[in-house]
Amino acid sequence: MSTEASVAGKDWFKDPALGRIFALLNDEGEEVRVVGGAVRNSLMGEAVTDTDLATTWEPEQVVARAEAAGIRAVPTGIEHGTVTLVIDGRGFEVTTLRQDAETDGRRARVNFGRDWQVDAERRDFTINALYADSDGAVIDLVGGLGDIDTRTVRFIGDADARIAEDYLRVLRYFRFFAHYGTGRPDANALKACARARGSLGKLSSERVWKELKALLKARDPGRALLWMRQSGVLGAVLPESEKWGIDSIGPLIATETALDWEPDPMLRLMAMIPPDPARIRELAQRLKMSRAETDRLVKWAEAPVVKPTLAITALDRLLYNFGAEPLSDRVRLSLVSARSRTESDPAALTDAAGHSRHLARTMSWERPVFPVTGADLIAKGIKPGPELGAQLAALEERWVESNFKLDKAALLDTAD
Repeated sequence: MSTEASVAGKDWFKDPALGRIFALLNDEGEEVRVVGGAVRNSLMGEAVTDTDLATTWEPEQVVARAEAAGIRAVPTGIEHGTVTLVIDGRGFEVTTLRQDAETDGRRARVNFGRDWQVDAERRDFTINALYADSDGAVIDLVGGLGDIDTRTVRFIGDADARIAEDYLRVLRYFRFFAHYGTGRPDANALKACARARGSLGKLSSERVWKELKALLKARDPGRALLWMRQSGVLGAVLPESEKWGIDSIGPLIATETALDWEPDPMLRLMAMIPPDPARIRELAQRLKMSRAETDRLVKWAEAPVVKPTLAITALDRLLYNFGAEPLSDRVRLSLVSARSRTESDPAALTDAAGHSRHLARTMSWERPVFPVTGADLIAKGIKPGPELGAQLAALEERWVESNFKLDKAALLDTAD
């Protein structure tokens, strides 16, 4: 890639809101530049979703100038130098140039600065330390343009030193490799990540899960997960995967591509861990997953495996008892397994067809409404209490076993 790279012609760069920020902060000898993801993604042909900027102005000065110009300024991380300028309902993070004063592997105390070279060298990867000035010219102070060209994810300077500043950079390395890297990982980076795997336990669980989930959202995280396993990093943060493995990830990605499934980080996680409800609860607690994430994993683990020959009426009963999402997750992974065996096992084609039929049913299924209520039983003379609950449950079970065909009158006729 040319050392005279530019983003001037890109639609995101021609945004009038961005132009207002350039006009606001390129003044009185101070400067603002776009930095990081917007420049990286633009040069790599990837979508640009956020536009972050770096400036020589101190954060309080950014706030004062923005308010004077009628621009809303939100001090989202002002102690770290970050102010969010809101224009036309969209936020632009503006961060003062920084240099680390003190780090402990989890967080850094920073000083504000004016040196673009120092600011670039404190960042993590060369492809994340590219700037674009108000003319769109890309400024490369750490060799990032060459790495953009080869899609190499490389630490700036000494990899061990960069990681020691924040051990989360180990996981960030594999996440960025999953999204942007090709070929083999940078050898120095891989060795440094392997050496630092014992320090990952110092990180907060929320940060670890956030990075893992972001990695699993990549179009194809398979190579990154492979190198995480080879380096011992995967076992350090996700020990549940060690005996279960990541062998299902490749077939899952292939099936997603063939059947046009949206990448689903939770389904990809399921492919990597055993369906053991107790271990999954421990995993979810350790990583401080959300309640919705925990419920989905546990319900998947508790749901039965659906045989490809199961009748649709029997599947409907399972759907009623276990729910559509857990059964869908089970069936999707069974379909992935069957598709991966088709070349060596002719019977797998039949299995895949059965799982496809079941998946279609889980997608279209609507939960039927049980026609009997407690009030109906009370009207028949059954007193409220445990007996009523037991009767209601027995009638519901009878209704499910009838494939939901018994109506209210027929069910009440059977009530004691």
